[in-house]
Amino acid sequence: MERYIMQTLMDIVQKLETYRLEHRISQEDLAEKLDVAFSTVNRWLNGKSKPNKIQSYHIKKLLNSKKSLASK
Repeated sequence: MERYIMQTLMDIVQKLETYRLEHRISQEDLAEKLDVAFSTVNRWLNGKSKPNKIQSYHIKKLLNSKKSLASK
């Protein structure tokens, strides 16, 4: 179970990095959108830490809102 959770968090971080690159936004801008510090985003993307449950929720919300906007 713990391995699954870690894999899911890694998937979320990878999707977040893909989103950032596709939308050509900086880590600073991404941090602002998620209401976290730049250093937090930097640590996620460099594999030094993982988002907590609340942060993961907001990341998923950001990723899903952009998908729904793109399909309209």
